[in-house]
Amino acid sequence: MSTPKGKDSKKGAKAVVGKKGKSGGSGRSKKAGLTFPVGRTHSLLKSGRYATRVGKGAPVYLAAVLEYLCAEMLELAGNACRDNHKKRINPRFLTLAIRNDEELNKLLSGVTIAAGGVLPNIQQVLLKKKAN
Repeated sequence: MSTPKGKDSKKGAKAVVGKKGKSGGSGRSKKAGLTFPVGRTHSLLKSGRYATRVGKGAPVYLAAVLEYLCAEMLELAGNACRDNHKKRINPRFLTLAIRNDEELNKLLSGVTIAAGGVLPNIQQVLLKKKAN
């Protein structure tokens, strides 16, 4: 008797299914209520040789700060996107969001975003003067 393709011939044998993600678990990200990975942040801090030792609270704090900055930038970029009647965030909207926000502009002043362009700006000297 032949078995269907992909089925095990033994009775009662369970098929091994690959993990698609943690269903439950009690990871550090979940405990901290974060979306950003605390474990990966910890391993990157250790492998980056920023310090000889890394405490257990440091990656949680760093992941929280990165998550906040990312959420803030995406919210502002989404607003810029909506203002221009578009549904997709592209580098131009990221640039507009960052450069129009005072604190993000100061934080990312030395950063160039590829295909982001510049803020629209015409200097007053170049504009025509009204004739009296």
